Amino acid sequence: MAPTIALPFSAKTKPHHHHRGEVSTAPESEVLRKRNKELEKELKKSVEREEKMREELQKTWKRLKVAEEAEERLCSQLGELEAEAVGQARAYRARLINLMKQLSEAQKLLQSSSKNIGLEIKV
Repeated sequence: MAPTIALPFSAKTKPHHHHRGEVSTAPESEVLRKRNKELEKELKKSVEREEKMREELQKTWKRLKVAEEAEERLCSQLGELEAEAVGQARAYRARLINLMKQLSEAQKLLQSSSKNIGLEIKV
């Protein structure tokens, strides 16, 4: 919000207007010059604030891009790890099934050999 300034005109210091509409009093022109300088200062401050905000926006935009790229890399790595985990789980399951078959065959072999031993002893 730009500052405002009140123009001090009293009945004694009213501006004199010529028939062309020009203001001829020195105090009024000095007030206008001061007001103009104040407005220029405010404009300069506003432009500086705008530039600072633009720079901050650019920095934030760059950080956002970096974060988005990191997110994409992480998602890709996560997908690769999930695929690897599924492959390992399948290999583990296949190994487990193979070991269960071997154990079952070993148990059958033990049972049949214990039956054979039992028969031989009875004879």
